[in-house]
This record gives sequence, structure tokens and C-alpha cells, in this order.
Amino acid sequence: MAAAARHAQAEHPREACGLVIVRLGKEIYQPCRNIAQSDSEFCMHPDDYAAAEAGGEVVAIVHSHPNAAPEPSEADRAACEMSGLPWHIVSVPAFQWAHIAPSGWRAPLIGREFHHGVQDCMTLIHDWFQVKGVKLPNPHRADNWWLAGGNLYLENYEPAGFSRVLVSDDIHPSELREGDVLLMHTAGSPVPNHGAIYLGDGTILHHQGGRLSTRDIFGGQYRKKVSHVLRHRALS
Repeated sequence: MAAAARHAQAEHPREACGLVIVRLGKEIYQPCRNIAQSDSEFCMHPDDYAAAEAGGEVVAIVHSHPNAAPEPSEADRAACEMSGLPWHIVSVPAFQWAHIAPSGWRAPLIGREFHHGVQDCMTLIHDWFQVKGVKLPNPHRADNWWLAGGNLYLENYEPAGFSRVLVSDDIHPSELREGDVLLMHTAGSPVPNHGAIYLGDGTILHHQGGRLSTRDIFGGQYRKKVSHVLRHRALS
């Protein structure tokens, strides 16, 4: 904890991150590089994580909350569940601690905060289908993956049991079923980079950047942006 606090102080006002590993029967703090674009979040460098794994058993994740209380955010809780490891959070400069562990926690489907790669449109689809008893992949998502040659929805969803549904260019709700995944192109993306779930009765559930997850009317801009409709075999 002392080593993690020193690292957090050195990185302030940027979030610090690191790992606790067990090596030769002792717990050791292994600092890692934060490659997130924002100072108020963290994304651990994958090479640093791999180096820590090579040097011992990873048993916990540590990060700091600069100029804020150590209480975990929704994103912290969601990422803790995804990691399967305990998380330790230290506030700077107060150096207070909070500790969480995987417990099955899941953010509500409506009203959750947006954090790309942790709580975003793909996470929302993953969690909605989990409630239905369908396990979907939840791949790592780098910032702007759709501009770097990625096509994560089609690459991951079709092998997971989805098939493309033939619909007209101007999609009408009568062509859709509850649970259909609507893929859209936003912000000039060359591939689908936003997904929504059709709930029935002309409504969708989705999560856009800078907004809370919400239920919206399926019409207007959303209908125009749809490029693919995917239907899972478990709901066919």
C-alpha cells in the first residue's frame, strides 16, 4: 500500500495504476503505465500487465482517484467484475483507501454511466443478453477502434450465434423482433460502431457516449443509421 501510494503521488494529478503480484510468497506492488487519453481514467499498458504476469501471480488491481474520494465509480465496479480480481483504490492527496471484489454486481440497464470499453453500447448489449441467459463475447475495445481497422461487432457477434436478418433499406419496426441487435454507423465510421437492442413497440435500448443508457423511440436518425440487423439463434 505504501508503494502504491508513492506511485499515485508521483503520477498526480493523473490516475496511477498498477498490480499486486505474489512472488516467492510475498505481495509486491508492480507499477504500470497508464495509457488512457484522459487524466481522470486509466488504461493499463498491456506490456506492463504481461510483464507482471511473467514475474508472479497477479492477485489485485490498484489505481488512484486524484483529488477525489476513493469510493468506486460504476466503471470501477463494472471493470472489477470483468477482471475477476479484487481492486484497491487510493485517493490522492488524502491517501484514503477503498477495496472492492467481484460480487456479481451489474449496473442497471437504464441510467448507467458511459465509460468506453467498460460501460458502453457493447457492454449494454452483453448485459441485456446475459439477463436472457445468453453469453456474448465482450472484447477489449481501444479508443476509436473503428478507425483503426477494427470491425468488432461483426467479427465477434456472428461467431457467437447471430445471423444477419434481411430487411429493407428503410427498416420498419414490423420487420423486427424483440432482442434484434441493430448496428449503426456513427461519426463517419466505415464500419458499424454503435449497437442497440430492439425492445418491441417501436423502442430501442442503447448507450451513446456522453449519455446515460436509455430507451429511445426507434425512428428518425436511428432508423437512417442502421446498416445491419442481427438476430441470435437463442431468441429466434
